[in-house]
Amino acid sequence: MQNLTKEHFEPISVDLRQAEAIKRPSLSFWSDVWRRMRMNKVAMASMIFIVALIVCAIVVPWLTPQDYFTTDLAGKNKKPSAEHWFGTDDLGRDVFERIWYGARISLQVGLAAAFIDLIIGVIWGGLAGFYGGRVDEIMMRIADILFAIPYLLVVILLMVVLEPGVGTIIIALTITGWIGMARIVRGQILQLKNQEFVLAARSLGADANRLIFKHLIPNALGPIIVTLSLTVPSAIFAESFLSFIGLGVSAPIASWGTMSNEGLPAMKYYPWRLTFPAIFISMTILAFNLFGDGLRDAVDPRLRK
Repeated sequence: MQNLTKEHFEPISVDLRQAEAIKRPSLSFWSDVWRRMRMNKVAMASMIFIVALIVCAIVVPWLTPQDYFTTDLAGKNKKPSAEHWFGTDDLGRDVFERIWYGARISLQVGLAAAFIDLIIGVIWGGLAGFYGGRVDEIMMRIADILFAIPYLLVVILLMVVLEPGVGTIIIALTITGWIGMARIVRGQILQLKNQEFVLAARSLGADANRLIFKHLIPNALGPIIVTLSLTVPSAIFAESFLSFIGLGVSAPIASWGTMSNEGLPAMKYYPWRLTFPAIFISMTILAFNLFGDGLRDAVDPRLRK
């Protein structure tokens, strides 16, 4: 230390404009969501399964050599083999091919019902929670009246008025299905509308629509995503259940529910006819639930680190 002199030191110049520069590249909201989603292996595996299911439901029926309506009584109830991967049913129809046609119907019902529930529920719950008072009271009492109507009764009534089919099931599920989403959104809006960032936006002249859809709804995305992720598997299960009891799509149209209904009497001797539809129903519902849970963790700003 005694040998150190002033010549050994050199002053370092500091550019104040560069001192506060941000070296790390900024991430948008959805870029950060995707980054955190990739860290959740279970959610990513579920997402891959869902994407593969959708792709196979679109592509596989085009690649199979025979129509799923085609019957072959000489080859009925064959075990799974290289020719028929999932075996055949009592009319000789290939179970593998019918599984993917059933996936089309189940995914169509699930995604359509979830999208309609999302739109109606977010608008209804957002308006009710934001305005409050008499508006909230009237809107939520209407929702309570609709919620008291069993959806099975709605399905039976619609089957009498309309023709049985996928469209009728979607209408029946969405007549009362949006109420759960509306209640979730309303509760979140009631918690958020008195916070400081809403007061700041209001003081800057933001109107009601901007406050609801630009400030309040984005901050409630976590619960909304969770509810949406539960709506899809619930709708898929509802379609399968209704088809199983004969209130959904009717034969010979392939559906996981109708296939389960046809395979139940033959469970003892031909178990593959019920096993494969049941596996796909279970795996699809589980994948949507796990994916929705992981997406909730990635979207919710309170869970960021």
